[in-house]
Amino acid sequence: MNLAELIKYFKENRSKEEFFKNNHLNMESEVVEIYMQKPFSLNNKVKFLEIEKTKGTIEFDINNVKYYNLIDFYAFLDFIKDSMESSNDNLTDAQLAKILLDYCINDA
Repeated sequence: MNLAELIKYFKENRSKEEFFKNNHLNMESEVVEIYMQKPFSLNNKVKFLEIEKTKGTIEFDINNVKYYNLIDFYAFLDFIKDSMESSNDNLTDAQLAKILLDYCINDA
């Protein structure tokens, strides 16, 4: 799943609980973080990792592949909520993904 697909999933009013269950994530986790391989690209797949596993590190290795923290899941959900309530509600999922990725790279 890439960022645009993740955005589409939640714009279709899917629940966090359903997503966590489908992706074998711990509902009791303090924070789930969204990771991506570098170089960052809209086409890259994202990984979802509990902070208890990553210990909050920016870089995390899975099977000798390095993934880098983009944003925490709750901040992502806030982004989705804001995008649906603002003048951005007419943007495509791909456009929203670009805005989010740019934010993660440059501002987060």
